[in-house]
Amino acid sequence: MENNRISRSRKKPEKKGASNFIIQGTILAAAGIIVRLIGMLYRIPLANILGDEGNGYYSSAFTIYSILLIVSSYSLPTAVSKMIATKNARKEYKNSVRILKAALFYGTVVGGIGAAVLWFGADFFATRFLNMPYTRYALKTLAPTIWVIAYLGVFRGYFQGLGTMIPTALSQIFEQIINAVISIVAAERLFNAGLKANLVHETTEFSFAFGAAGGTIGTGAGAVAGLLFLLFLMASYRPVMMRQAKRDRTRRRDSYGEISSVLLMTVLPIVMSSVAYNISTVIDNSIYGKGMAFLGMGASEVVSTWGVYAGKYHLLFNIPVAIANSLASSLIPSLSRAVAGKNRGQIVSKVSMVIRFSMVIAIPATVGLTVLAGPVCNLLFSRYDNTNLIRMMMYGSLAVVFFSLSTVTNAVLQGINHMQTPLKNAVISLVLHILVLCVMLFGFKMGIYSVVYSNILFALFMCILNGISIRRFLNYKQEMKKTFILPTIASGIMGGAAYGVYKLVHMTVKSNTIGVLLAIVVAVMVYGVLLLKLRCVDETELAGMPGGTKLVRIAQKCHLM
Repeated sequence: MENNRISRSRKKPEKKGASNFIIQGTILAAAGIIVRLIGMLYRIPLANILGDEGNGYYSSAFTIYSILLIVSSYSLPTAVSKMIATKNARKEYKNSVRILKAALFYGTVVGGIGAAVLWFGADFFATRFLNMPYTRYALKTLAPTIWVIAYLGVFRGYFQGLGTMIPTALSQIFEQIINAVISIVAAERLFNAGLKANLVHETTEFSFAFGAAGGTIGTGAGAVAGLLFLLFLMASYRPVMMRQAKRDRTRRRDSYGEISSVLLMTVLPIVMSSVAYNISTVIDNSIYGKGMAFLGMGASEVVSTWGVYAGKYHLLFNIPVAIANSLASSLIPSLSRAVAGKNRGQIVSKVSMVIRFSMVIAIPATVGLTVLAGPVCNLLFSRYDNTNLIRMMMYGSLAVVFFSLSTVTNAVLQGINHMQTPLKNAVISLVLHILVLCVMLFGFKMGIYSVVYSNILFALFMCILNGISIRRFLNYKQEMKKTFILPTIASGIMGGAAYGVYKLVHMTVKSNTIGVLLAIVVAVMVYGVLLLKLRCVDETELAGMPGGTKLVRIAQKCHLM
């Protein structure tokens, strides 16, 4: 009897801790969705201003920028949050402040180096690597942003380490709003300036190149706005930090040398695995550009096709993947606290929950993007012939599932202190990916679809290797029925209902917009009901989500649980 009471008392905190990290992940996921929606909304007029060719320059510049950002500062939120969470779990508040100071110094150095490399290496990247010389203008305007993002990453990581995702979420939304406004205004004005340069130089490329550079100016402006917002929050939070430091009874103070060493050892595996994980886009861009030129495709057509792939297809499938990124961001500090407390029960509970919740979102998103590929693409990009984009979405939407799963499993391995494992898995997957890409591109001559399919296989390889690693390190076996099977069944029924509603509405009122919106509403309702009826989500899990108590009451009134 006594043992049963102890057992029940131990289970409660695990469930509470698990639901708290899901709440924080949901907050960040909601912000991520808002950010992606704003991004999608402003990218539509931006794409209309730039055209497919300008969008190709814009997207190509971002592939180089993204890799330099990862190398310099992208890993800082993860590394800082992991270190802060561990110290706070031990109530070492003064050492937490020292970590913040050391991280800001690190950000200053690596952010400055990254900005310098992009600024002075713009011509090399554009001409020698991408084979798109006019990308140099967008690359140079992105260079200062790397430095700003380094500081932004440190402050976001600090708040995430405290267990709150709200500052990160709000700063991301604020950043994206400023980015959207500035990008559209600057792109339009510089595109018009480029038209005048075209007349002087007797070419057509300056308008596209200048317009792309204008679009990237918004990225820097948004980053500055987000940084100012977080500086304000840090100033407001400083009195709390001081009070915590006074209560700190820890005798040992970590030296800045020790902190810097730990920070570097934490950052490096994350950087290397992130580079291996994300560099595939840069390599794809280079192989596809040079490969299609070798096969006889004109430079303008290469840029345009890549613009459709990187600027539109990637934009759409990354919206649901953003939720997995958000769950991963909230998982790492949460897992670090559980590891520091040597609580295996919480570790396993969190791993199981994050994988299941990511699949509950990713699987229906994949089905929705497949069955409504044509209507959605034509709604968002109505000015263009979307034949290639629709095919990419139909054939490539499976990327949502595999990229979501690989993202959260990367976070699991990083959170349980196996930092180098995602790097090894990413390198193996990358090598296999490149081999598949070359076979498809040069052997089967599949064009841009070789990039689409090889990227799906890259994420699949990562999922398999990460899954094997997690099972080995945690002796963990993933539950299959509620994670994969039931969401797939519910998503299949949902997809049929959504497609049927769209066809019915479109035939009746002849409106693509109304048909898409009603189909999405019906899809959400059908999928939500099926999740509850099939018991994919129970009452406790639903109540643990933001607004979950109200949802439970509604579900009970409707006799769904």
